[in-house]
Amino acid sequence: MTKTIIDLKTGITSVEEYTAEELAQKETDKVNGEAFDTEQANAKQAQEDLKASAKAKLIAGEALTEEEANTIVL
Repeated sequence: MTKTIIDLKTGITSVEEYTAEELAQKETDKVNGEAFDTEQANAKQAQEDLKASAKAKLIAGEALTEEEANTIVL
């Protein structure tokens, strides 16, 4: 895999191969990014589920948990 380096002062463009360390860091960043995205999606889904549960309980006239009550915006 190659990278393009542009020196803005001189305008010289060069193409170089990634080092093993750069490739390893790139893979680590990709894995960490995917894990972060998954974590964020799970947190968003959990919040949506909590709101749905609170709404269903309100409609049914049931008591809410504190966590469910905290999702309600007045």
